[in-house]
Amino acid sequence: MNDLDSEVLPLPPRYRLRDLLLGDQSFQNDDRVQVEFYVNENTFKERLKLFFIKNQRSSLRIRLFNFSLKLLTCLLYIVRVLLDDPALGIGCWGCPKQNYTFNDSSSEINWAPILWVERKMALWVIQVIVAIISFLETMLLIYLSYKGNIWEQVFRVSFILEMINTLPFIITIFWRPLRNLFIPVFLNCWLAKHALENMINDFHRAILRTQSAMFNQVLILFCTLLCLVFTGTCGIQHLERAGGNLSLLTSFYFCIVTFSTVGYGDVTPKIWPSQLLVVIMICVALVVLPLQFEELVYLWMERQKSGGNYSRHRAQTEKHVVLCVSSLKIDLLMDFLNEFYAHPRLQDYYVVILCPTEMDIQVRRVLQIPLWSQRVIYLQGSALKDQDLMRAKMDNGEACFILSSRNEVDRTAADHQTILRAWAVKDFAPNCPLYVQILKPENKFHVKFADHVVCEEECKYALLALNCICPATSTLITLLVHTSRGQEGQESPEQWQRMYGRCSGNEVYHIRMGDSKFFREYEGKSFTYAAFHAHKKYGVCLIGLKREDDKSILLNPGPRHILAATDTCFYINITKEENSAFIFKQEEKQQQRASPGQGLYQGPSRLPVQSIIASMGTVAMDLPSAECRPSQSGGGGGGSKLALPTENGSGSRRPSIAPVLELADSSALLPCDLLSDQSEDEVTPSDDEGLSTVEYVRGYPPNSPYIGSSPTLCHLLPVKAPFCCLRLDKGCKHNSYEDAKAYGFKNKLIIVSAETAGNGLYNFIVPLRAYYRSRKELNPIVLLLDNKPDHHFLEAICFFPMVYYMEGSVDNLDSLLQCGVIYADNLVVVDKESTMSAEEDYMADAKTIVNVQTMFRLFPSLSITTELTHPSNMRFMQFRAKDSYSLALSKLEKRERENGSNLAFMFRLPFAAGRVFSISMLDTLLYQSFVKDYMISITRLLLGLDTTPGSGHLCAMKVTEEDLWIRTYGRLFQKLCSSSAEIPIGIYRTESHVFSTSEPQDPRAQSQISVNVEDFEDTQDVRGPWSAPTGSGRGSTHGQQEGSEDPAEHPLLRRKSLQWARRLSRRGTRHAGRAAAPEWTGQRRLSLCRRSERQELSELVKNRMKHLGLPTTGYDEMNDHQNTLSYVLINPPPDTRLEPNDIVYLIRSDPLAHVVSGSQSWKASCSYKLSSCDPETRDETQL
Repeated sequence: MNDLDSEVLPLPPRYRLRDLLLGDQSFQNDDRVQVEFYVNENTFKERLKLFFIKNQRSSLRIRLFNFSLKLLTCLLYIVRVLLDDPALGIGCWGCPKQNYTFNDSSSEINWAPILWVERKMALWVIQVIVAIISFLETMLLIYLSYKGNIWEQVFRVSFILEMINTLPFIITIFWRPLRNLFIPVFLNCWLAKHALENMINDFHRAILRTQSAMFNQVLILFCTLLCLVFTGTCGIQHLERAGGNLSLLTSFYFCIVTFSTVGYGDVTPKIWPSQLLVVIMICVALVVLPLQFEELVYLWMERQKSGGNYSRHRAQTEKHVVLCVSSLKIDLLMDFLNEFYAHPRLQDYYVVILCPTEMDIQVRRVLQIPLWSQRVIYLQGSALKDQDLMRAKMDNGEACFILSSRNEVDRTAADHQTILRAWAVKDFAPNCPLYVQILKPENKFHVKFADHVVCEEECKYALLALNCICPATSTLITLLVHTSRGQEGQESPEQWQRMYGRCSGNEVYHIRMGDSKFFREYEGKSFTYAAFHAHKKYGVCLIGLKREDDKSILLNPGPRHILAATDTCFYINITKEENSAFIFKQEEKQQQRASPGQGLYQGPSRLPVQSIIASMGTVAMDLPSAECRPSQSGGGGGGSKLALPTENGSGSRRPSIAPVLELADSSALLPCDLLSDQSEDEVTPSDDEGLSTVEYVRGYPPNSPYIGSSPTLCHLLPVKAPFCCLRLDKGCKHNSYEDAKAYGFKNKLIIVSAETAGNGLYNFIVPLRAYYRSRKELNPIVLLLDNKPDHHFLEAICFFPMVYYMEGSVDNLDSLLQCGVIYADNLVVVDKESTMSAEEDYMADAKTIVNVQTMFRLFPSLSITTELTHPSNMRFMQFRAKDSYSLALSKLEKRERENGSNLAFMFRLPFAAGRVFSISMLDTLLYQSFVKDYMISITRLLLGLDTTPGSGHLCAMKVTEEDLWIRTYGRLFQKLCSSSAEIPIGIYRTESHVFSTSEPQDPRAQSQISVNVEDFEDTQDVRGPWSAPTGSGRGSTHGQQEGSEDPAEHPLLRRKSLQWARRLSRRGTRHAGRAAAPEWTGQRRLSLCRRSERQELSELVKNRMKHLGLPTTGYDEMNDHQNTLSYVLINPPPDTRLEPNDIVYLIRSDPLAHVVSGSQSWKASCSYKLSSCDPETRDETQL
């Protein structure tokens, strides 16, 4: 017993280890239960329901068949009426026929003509068959749609009409006398209308397309009218068989006249049943038709709001683009339409706007203008809905522009919406080209699949950074990416406005070199040779090219690049070559055949013999050497001037310029490939800067704050700086500096005021620390931030030299003083995200404008660059309330806008001088890329956002008094091409100007420019609003250095001074000597009032500096820019005269394209270098 108890029983087969591990299929199969799903659909009823109701395509076929049957019954009724003649006799089937004649005098009605009709046997058979089919179909649908309440199905109007039109025919099969019984088959028109509505709904479901509700409602209204007229026509015709016996056409005429409320009275019903039917039909029409019209009007109003659909036929025959935006403002719409339709080949395109919000009132007014109403279609809908994308016919679109809402406070959320729209469009229409605008750079990689992407913050900060080293770069780029014909300001009496407006028409174009008349003759020549001679001959500026086998665009690849016929050339010109006519004047041909001793130009601007022969290419001459004379000063700063070449040590011979060679000469062009300032940094550093320059290394920034940033070779610290050392206003264990003065910077500061340290701010630092910037020219950068930067941002900037941050606000004077504003050369005020939205749109810039105006009054010598949300607010920058010249500029802007100019704001002085900028002005960059797909790439290369090996970069040089021997822009072009292989693209010019106001002027300020003698002349001319106290152009331009020269050297000043002296002498003869004393006292009093305001502001700043413990030395309250105007000349004509303090924009070739060993060749390049725009001398650019 114990053995039995102790014996372990074997496991059942189900629990054996082998079966548990390997599984036993036999036992598993025994336990498996097969379950069938949807068995309820296998029944006969469910299958019929699936075929007749649920299945979209089969249901559509059934309803189409039903609709055809109803139309057939109505057609058979008309056939029966046409074959029936009551005059031949009336009676039942097989009964003797009786003739009936209507008697007007009798009030009795004979009902026999109404009850009995004549129906042919064949016609009866067809009607019976149709009735049986309709009856069976109706009963089957009643059975399939039965849900427990049979009376709901029975008392439906459609069922009752179906029984009235089918059951009598079925009865006549068994009762032959009733075969001639009248049956109102014409009522089947209402059943046909019902079947048509159901058929359209099934049709839309079957093809998965939502047809316009407007179309459906119009169709229903039309069918209702048709059914009313058909019912009235057939009913009156039949009832009048007992009366006037009207024909079918006469009855139709009567119904039309009656329903249209005309009522001629020539046809009237004779018996009361027909009269009663007319009353009933009119009442029904008065009830049904207004309801239908009300629904139609409602849908029409909704369609006006939503925009309806874009026609598929138009989408297949015409071209259109789709604009997707979160909210459409009038400024954005007009910028897009003006820029898009500025191109001739886009005139036939349609623009479909897809916006989720209701159309704005201003937008509605604009779209009602005939110019836009025929080719701009507004659709209210979302890009995330396939139905709305189908309405916009996105799959047939030529392009889709997706713009972000930059006025949102949360710009990251706005980017997320843009990303989802881009994904939705790409999913719905993968072949449609995408043009996406993104706000923050960290979100750019989400839309990398798009054909063209423009990141707003990347471009914005890069532009603001270049503004600090190349003045007015923002204006230069803005004018380049705007489409213009160069006709702005041509009717102005101001010379600078005409020249500035004319040069603003220059744009970037492209052409294949083998097909170009501009560049075809330079095949096999060097790039710089082609650039110089094309500019000299045609006035076009060749800036870059693209090889056929390479997608990269190269800006100024240098003299070693040999042009090929398959190259694509990019050039700046007023218009593209295809729209240009080539006129060779007879005088030019004669000059070409003239002797070499004759100049090409007559007068003071003629070129010397050397330039003429240099233009011929490879003529060998013994040209005087143009070497750089060593500077007499020990600093070495003047060693890069354009020295006057001499012969045998004497200056008797006129200066000449070396020719531009057709092919690169290795011995002559080796120095041109590397920057001389780099050689100075690396080979012969100065004593006081030797330590700092050795500390910098070149490399790629190891930490990028976001994904997708283009790697750029920069000046970096060998070891990253501790985060505590990045704080400017607080000392740490590594240094005890607490203000900018204590650091002892060699160069002036660049201060950036921003709300937060966003990732876009990284793109402000990179162009200022790029490898092609001289180490001596690196300016310290101070970030004045409202909020403390996060760890990731500090990790990204800690490798850059001389980059600091400080917490503070631009509207706080203490913060500005602590960050070293008095030692700064540039202050950049970035628009704050928290102020971008306001209850009144254009008030978003109010705080920024007032703060900048305050700084403009406190620190007049500071160059302030401001970013605004709305370009129209630029007129408030540096506002002068009583300045007549500013009022004249305002009138000019309005006149240019009325003339249809896209650049009406360009004549505002702050914009022309590069002092103000709005990123919305660069929206045209995305629009232009639809026609010029290379514009984004070229702009990014110019801004330094992208670096392509072998491609040049944008820089600037300053024309000094020693450089005026070149005289003209064309000769400067030759000098740069022949020496340093640089391509000039424009001039930043500053002129002195007196802004006439009714306020008392400072006599000292007036004496620095010119003397206004109009008030002292006996006879004054009537001066218009454009007349300024000093003429613009060369006659009124005098530099600070010229102000110290003898006034007799300037004819205008000398003439006005003599007039003033004569006037004062005449005044002296009329007044006694004591009369001059009160006049002098009054002028002195006004000067003191003006001076007291300056002193008050100066004392305010100095008191705050003393309170903060800052030294007051260096604060200059009188040096300002209020009496100058500056503007940009893009690709000016070759005969444009150079003026002192002109800043020339250059595209300098890549210094690392051809690495050369040996410091001696590097030092030799300084003999061909132009003076760079040194930040220390930036104050000299203002006169």
